[in-house]
Amino acid sequence: MAIVKNPLELLNHAKDNGYAIGAFNVNNMEISQAIMAAHAAKKAPVVLQLSSGARKYANTIMLVDIIKSLVKQYPEVPVIIHQDHGADLETCISAIDAGFNSVMIDASHYDFEENIRITKEVVDYAHARGVIVEAELGQLGGIEEHVSVDEKDAHLTNPDEAEEFVKRTGCDSLACAIGTSHGAYKFSSDGKVDIELVKTLTKILPNTPLVMHGSSSVPQEYVKMCNEYGGDLGGARGVLEETIADAAQYGISKVNIDTDLRLVMTAVIRKVFIESPKEFDPRKYMGPARAEIQKMVEHKIDVLGSANRI
Repeated sequence: MAIVKNPLELLNHAKDNGYAIGAFNVNNMEISQAIMAAHAAKKAPVVLQLSSGARKYANTIMLVDIIKSLVKQYPEVPVIIHQDHGADLETCISAIDAGFNSVMIDASHYDFEENIRITKEVVDYAHARGVIVEAELGQLGGIEEHVSVDEKDAHLTNPDEAEEFVKRTGCDSLACAIGTSHGAYKFSSDGKVDIELVKTLTKILPNTPLVMHGSSSVPQEYVKMCNEYGGDLGGARGVLEETIADAAQYGISKVNIDTDLRLVMTAVIRKVFIESPKEFDPRKYMGPARAEIQKMVEHKIDVLGSANRI
């Protein structure tokens, strides 16, 4: 199976069978190892996402080679390599040239017509090379690397525009704004999202997999651990996991998770440093962090319903 030749087929299978594929952002070896080990253990397909920031930090070739190495180790796991939040055609071209089989063009901050123009430009280039394209309509609030949207500027996906957008751009999947936001401080209240909007979009776009961004749940046990060992994450709150599970039942086929990975790694490393202040071997703090990330990702797979799908 390995790196799938037809990633859209994988997303459609999720859509048609009431589950979602976890799309986890990778930044280094340990995070990549944990994600792949979790999906092998749970027999689940996975999307490994590389943001522009991650590619700059670790080098695109390095990250892709790590993924290819893990694919050899876990050949039974279907893998999509995805460019997360590509800002322009050039970013998407560089990802395609590096071997990605899926790219996202995020032109959602432009007006409707410009969003269509830029998205179609990427679609035409990618489809000619057998690569699928995710686009975004509507805007999530919050902060994720270069993506920063004030709450007042965030707006949900307009169902009246969605059908026209997909038809005119030819995009393969649609990232929809349904009330989530990027980062660790998503909500001041209960963390619910607009499931009725998901149902409406699925009805309007029955053949288009929908994508849920900003979907970390920010587990409070890790927030507590981080704060107990010197962190300052007061008020960090994410999406309720039952809401994520509901969304997967009603047409969300891909769920993006990044903040939770960072949170777990930071909490565990802080704990090791405080409890073992003489420790300076990176393997002694990165190893426990990797193990805890795998545990958390296995739990996410259960939430998404993607276990035992391969």
